[in-house]
Amino acid sequence: MSERKKDFLFLALLLVVLVISFAKILFTGRIVRAPDIINEFYWGVLSYRDMAFWDIFRVNLQATWSLFINSGLTVEGGTASLGFLYFQRLVFWLFPAPASVAWYMIFHLFIGGTGMYCLCRLIGAGRFAALLAGAIFALAPENATLINAGHVMKIATISFAPWAFYFLEKAFQTRRVIFFLTTGFVLAFQFFHTHWQIAYYTCLCIGAYAMIRSLGILRAERETTGASMVKLAGLNLVTMLFFLSTVAISLLPLANWSTDTTRGIGSGANMGKGGLTIEEAMSWSLPPEELVSFAIPGFFGLSRQEAGENPENIISYYWGRMNFTQTSDYMGLLPWLLIPLPLLFRRDRYTWLALVGIIAGLLFSMGKYTPFYRLLFEYFPGIDHFRVPKMMMFIPVMGLGVLAARGMDLLLDPDTRNTLKFRRYLYGLLALPLGMGLLLGVELLWKSHWLAAAGEMLSRPTHYEQGPQLAVQRWNNLVVETGIAAVIASAYALTLYGWHRKWLSTAVLPVILLGLFIADVGRVNAKFLFLVDEPVKAKGIKTPAMEYLLSHGSNQYRVLPMNGADPMLYATNRIPVMYTSNPVQQQRWQDFLDSFRFPSSMPDLVNLKYLVYEPQQYEREKGSLGVKYVPVFRSPDGEEIVLENRSVLPKGWLVQAVAVLQDPGQALAVMQNPAFDPRNVALVETIPPIPLADPNNPPGGDPGRVTMTRYESQLISIDAAPVRNSLLVLGEKYYRGWRATVDGKETEIYPVNYILRGIYLPPGRHRVEFVFDPLPFKIGKWLTLASFAFFAAMLGRELWLWRAKGQGLKKG
Repeated sequence: MSERKKDFLFLALLLVVLVISFAKILFTGRIVRAPDIINEFYWGVLSYRDMAFWDIFRVNLQATWSLFINSGLTVEGGTASLGFLYFQRLVFWLFPAPASVAWYMIFHLFIGGTGMYCLCRLIGAGRFAALLAGAIFALAPENATLINAGHVMKIATISFAPWAFYFLEKAFQTRRVIFFLTTGFVLAFQFFHTHWQIAYYTCLCIGAYAMIRSLGILRAERETTGASMVKLAGLNLVTMLFFLSTVAISLLPLANWSTDTTRGIGSGANMGKGGLTIEEAMSWSLPPEELVSFAIPGFFGLSRQEAGENPENIISYYWGRMNFTQTSDYMGLLPWLLIPLPLLFRRDRYTWLALVGIIAGLLFSMGKYTPFYRLLFEYFPGIDHFRVPKMMMFIPVMGLGVLAARGMDLLLDPDTRNTLKFRRYLYGLLALPLGMGLLLGVELLWKSHWLAAAGEMLSRPTHYEQGPQLAVQRWNNLVVETGIAAVIASAYALTLYGWHRKWLSTAVLPVILLGLFIADVGRVNAKFLFLVDEPVKAKGIKTPAMEYLLSHGSNQYRVLPMNGADPMLYATNRIPVMYTSNPVQQQRWQDFLDSFRFPSSMPDLVNLKYLVYEPQQYEREKGSLGVKYVPVFRSPDGEEIVLENRSVLPKGWLVQAVAVLQDPGQALAVMQNPAFDPRNVALVETIPPIPLADPNNPPGGDPGRVTMTRYESQLISIDAAPVRNSLLVLGEKYYRGWRATVDGKETEIYPVNYILRGIYLPPGRHRVEFVFDPLPFKIGKWLTLASFAFFAAMLGRELWLWRAKGQGLKKG
């Protein structure tokens, strides 16, 4: 059997292990119980059910503006790169929903595990050791329990990190341009998976690895000439520039879009510098005391389930100092037991690099609990735009996998086993279960003492639990988890001791250790793999209220569900909704939402025509709604009532007088006043280019006619016939990416009423068109396509050289 076939055999074994480990969520007609999946991600999956096979490979490279979500939503085409993810659509097309979501996540864990296998093989690890590293990456609860949180695209993004390091290390070993280019390409492909925080962290670590590795090369090659130093610096620069050009289709529009968001430069957050405040940015920092969970995974409880109550196999919710957690920090005990071996016997550059990755990743993940992260937040660009430092933990998992692989090789090396240092290492392993047993004894014998001493901490309430019973519940969980950890440590220690005494052969030792690792992490992962039936709403069933709205032409008017219903259900049925919850909003839109008042004209401005209530809820709140909202529909089951806003404005209207407010924020206060009538006066921020009527004495009468002829996501056409100089106001958000023409000639779009858009028109009949065509996306698209073409040409060149070399060898 060839060497390559042996590698494929081990990777096939890794795939089998993953399929068996996650069989519960793969072979089922149910769906993972995670709100992020049920309420968000799964809606996109449904579109693949009836897709034709060849549609999988079609790419729509356009900047889009959604008419149905959040009163108009865009990221300027920053997610158009999802069209390049052919295999994503292929997985969802091949596997039946809803289990296809689980297959997609496990597929990516396998991709990441394969990358770890190849990386470890590249730096000299044996096949079984590399297999262990791949299993650590794919099965370690730190990564695998992201399934429970529903972080589908986070798992997908993480899976490409090992491949980025693999190709970069290959590049440094060979000094060939193609591998530096491939590193940049992998980083860009990772970015395309839309979890930008993980992609950003990967780029940070790749940059640090490249710098340390380059300095190491220069130090090792003491006779390095200036030319070789320039070449090495140039190759690193090639990686960065090629990454930036390849990712431009996402990076340029997202960079432009983000400036106006609640985390952008103009948001006023972070002392006016943009980004998050330091308190928000350090949310979900890993508390130092939770490092104990690397050995005792349930020490601080286990997952908080958002989509339902905890199952019976979880005694206690997570109760640590983070806001909450739906995942586990555990990575398995075996990797930590193997780490001392490379530190004792193989202290080369790869050992030190992996150790730096573990330590730096942990310090970063601790966020607010160390000065390390605070310095980065203050002085390193980009850090202040993300709020979960603990997301860096995938880097320690990778470092742990590399060191564990090297430790496994050393464990099987006869020269290592025959040293005094190795025997001392084994004695240290025997001390671990003894220490855990001692801790368990202390917990059992002095339970009353510890409950009295730590009762306040143990009974600390959370958003989901409170009461004096928590202290005993959490203590019992802590004792049980300590006992289980002691048993697992004893199993490892006895296995290695029995092997050392030659009760076990060296051939079976790695198999037993891998089996123990799988059982160890499998126990923890099983507490995070929960299934529920596919939600009825996902089966395309419309509620009576939706049927009513669709039958009454709601496609140009917006709806606001007030009864707790998921707005995305309306949006997927092509009913525009005024508001959907997004982690990052446009700053002006967020300001508008914060000052929103139902009795004012603010709902009228954004074309909010319908509210959906529960009848009892409506009875409680109708006093605050005023007389403008009238019930027009009650569902036959009595669960829904639809209210119609009788004063809603049309999609476009003409205003003959404007008030100029130099401070745009003043407009919000004016609009909150029920006396403000946007039909007569519009609030603008600059002096109009044509004379308009006095806002203190607006003219009466008919202002003219406005007819909407096309209302599409990227094109809005209007026929307007003002009787005098007027401002055409559109009930759509103002955004820089829109362009407007009047009778074929480009004209400027102005912000009106703080969040809307408008253009000035002279009297007469006019054809007005609004086209969504942001320039950053167009530039980014062509840069990315050019990078693809260049990379394809370089790959073709490599293939030609490889064949030419092969033919030369045959002739020789």
